[in-house]
Amino acid sequence: MSEETKKGFFRSIMDKIAGGESGAEESASFLDRLKNGLEKTKKGVVEKIDILLLGKKEIDASTLEELEEILLTSDIGVKTTVELVRTLEQRLGRSELKDGHALREALEEEILKRLLKHHTSLKTDEKHPFVFLILGVNGVGKTTTIGKLAARYTATGKKVLLAAADTFRAAASEQLAAWGERSGVDVIRHKEGADPSAVVFDACRAASARDVDILLIDTAGRLHTKVNLMEEMKKIRRVIEREIPGAPHETLLVLDAATGQNALSQARLFKESAGVTGIALTKLDGTSKGGIVIAASYEFGIPIRFIGVGEGIDDLRDFDPEEFTEALFQS
Repeated sequence: MSEETKKGFFRSIMDKIAGGESGAEESASFLDRLKNGLEKTKKGVVEKIDILLLGKKEIDASTLEELEEILLTSDIGVKTTVELVRTLEQRLGRSELKDGHALREALEEEILKRLLKHHTSLKTDEKHPFVFLILGVNGVGKTTTIGKLAARYTATGKKVLLAAADTFRAAASEQLAAWGERSGVDVIRHKEGADPSAVVFDACRAASARDVDILLIDTAGRLHTKVNLMEEMKKIRRVIEREIPGAPHETLLVLDAATGQNALSQARLFKESAGVTGIALTKLDGTSKGGIVIAASYEFGIPIRFIGVGEGIDDLRDFDPEEFTEALFQS
């Protein structure tokens, strides 16, 4: 890629990240694009809630039961749904919810409260290099997410390095290398079938030697048995910690929102086995059950770091609970 091409590529990303105008689609604010991306969820969940509550002058037990059923079918999860409905029942008992409109507002408030509970901002400037250990099963969009993060951080002036430690999947390192070339980022890779820890070792050494700001480490997307997963992650972590004390600074799990309860099962397994500290939810625009955002964060106590609501390089964004809730509930 020529220097001029790189500059043009980075300028286009910066424009998008900053909300710059470049055509009708790109000039729309991210909130508008987020609303569009959540359209299936709005139709699948919020519109059902609106139909249930429309014109209701009084809220009774049967209304809450129907609301509970809608929430359960939106992948919010049993634990979170039961707690939400119980809280609404308590507010009803205190005469705070006099009609359907009040119940809808209360539900929005309670969902936002749960999204905010574990939300924290990711501060990559506090460590140098800042190391991401990125996990996720095959097919969730893990490598694409890494590529988008690489382009995003590079466009903001950071020096980025990629580590292709998924040495088991055929063409995984080639796919990552293609993203690296596209965004002008070096990739540390070994031949297929190599020891992932050896790749990580070389990447950590290179990151320190080259004064890298962000190191993004891809890992195998196979679902091992829990024991194998734990042992492999332990080995990789030992290498990272030895070479860069205190790292990895973020263990990011990539989940496909469209897989619903399966994604929640993955979150449970990886949290127990790999010490996940953050989640990136991809393909939110492809599901009518966006309640997984609430379940993934609240039930597991893990902050949502990034959400993907489209195929564009600028459609992977920092997760903002207030923005998300507004996009979901407001017209």
